[in-house]
Amino acid sequence: MPTQKSKQLSQQTEIGWSLDQRDPEFIKFLMPFWEWLYKYYFRVQTSGWENIPSNEKVLFVGSHNGGLAAPDTHMMVYDWFKRFGVEKPIYGLMHPTVWKEFPTVAQAAAKVGAIIAHPKMAIAALRSGASVLVYPGGAEDLFRPYSLRNQIYFAERQGFIKLALREKVPIVPLISTGAHETLIVLAERYDLAQQLHQWGIPWLFGIDPVVFPIYLGLPWGLSLGPLPNIPLPVPIRTRVCPPIVFEHYGREAACDRDYVNACYELVRGQMQQELDNLVKQ
Repeated sequence: MPTQKSKQLSQQTEIGWSLDQRDPEFIKFLMPFWEWLYKYYFRVQTSGWENIPSNEKVLFVGSHNGGLAAPDTHMMVYDWFKRFGVEKPIYGLMHPTVWKEFPTVAQAAAKVGAIIAHPKMAIAALRSGASVLVYPGGAEDLFRPYSLRNQIYFAERQGFIKLALREKVPIVPLISTGAHETLIVLAERYDLAQQLHQWGIPWLFGIDPVVFPIYLGLPWGLSLGPLPNIPLPVPIRTRVCPPIVFEHYGREAACDRDYVNACYELVRGQMQQELDNLVKQ
């Protein structure tokens, strides 16, 4: 029989499988805090919001930075609600590990619009008429080394391309610079951590991570593993890029491996060019 703990875990995870957890009043509660961070802590400069098609759902595809705090993501979300209002939904895909291991964080994120990162939920959100936000690179992107801070990194994941093709929606890229300096990732050594784990050394807090960074940041100083962090007050610049519309859409296009690869390289290439331009500015 399932234990009480397993029942609670199942209930916590089920929250991520619902589109009904958004709470506009909770978002309103967060807006003043986000505004203070936006204006005074990160001194955000943003551009390109006119590139979002009016009255059309899109798939936002981003590259995020700064460890688990992901400050550029929060600032993008704040900009969305500031410009379009808290009643206009946008759903963000969040890694299943968060729902499993950090239920309190997951429940708060669900009130803002987070859903579990699964094709079923992404499709449901788009078919409800809402736009969806995805960061294909996941933790590998968040904790990529400082030397790679100005590179678009999707970890070769192409599910977002197939989603856009199947649901016939344009992709709107989101880029940022500065957030990767809120936490300085010196190296990513999951390979070493996995070897030590095989020798009997347990994972931090018993959580099996997908990355194992070595980084400098608050509050730990020199830190090992994907620990929560307090981002340094570094200026952040964000940009919403022009929509990318593919030549072919539909299930057949999504099942064509060569076409999916070509679309993937197109998106990554255009985002890299936009990021290069933003960094030069």
